[in-house]
Amino acid sequence: MIAKGLDFPSVTLVGVVRADAELHMPDFRAAERTFQLLAQVAGRAGRGDRPGEVLLQAMDPEHPCLVAAATHDYAAMSRSELDIRREAGYPPFCRLVRLLVSHPDPDRVEAEATRIGSLLSARLRHARVVGPAPCPVERVRGRHRWHLLLKGSKVQELMDGVRNYLRPPEGPDLQILADPDPQSLM
Repeated sequence: MIAKGLDFPSVTLVGVVRADAELHMPDFRAAERTFQLLAQVAGRAGRGDRPGEVLLQAMDPEHPCLVAAATHDYAAMSRSELDIRREAGYPPFCRLVRLLVSHPDPDRVEAEATRIGSLLSARLRHARVVGPAPCPVERVRGRHRWHLLLKGSKVQELMDGVRNYLRPPEGPDLQILADPDPQSLM
């Protein structure tokens, strides 16, 4: 709440406990989000006449994201993230489509996600299929969730492949959702 733009001119000290907690989330944008949040929080201290101080507590204080946040070095953060994403093949060096498969029965959702992964791996020559795997949040509202990522150079080609090769789900309880250029993998 404090990070999201409220102005408290008398705040001179901001502390962040477990500043690196989000860094270990299974999402390629985790460091970007962590840096953004820490920069916003740091901007809350010292807004009045008195200077401010920010204290970060972390398990991995030498992580490039935390070092860049501590020094307000946006350029270093960008360089570090772009190098990591280039090596791992994540945006902006590719386009993604996330397929989310959900069903009340955990065995059924795993089997369907595995079937989809095998099918798309065999058919999509212009894409790389990553997964399937259980979602980081495996169950939501009684539905078990698995996901796959499709990586390629053009999101439209990825979506066309999904439309061309995936049949509509059998039965009302099975859901397959395609998310082009997902903002989160959670």
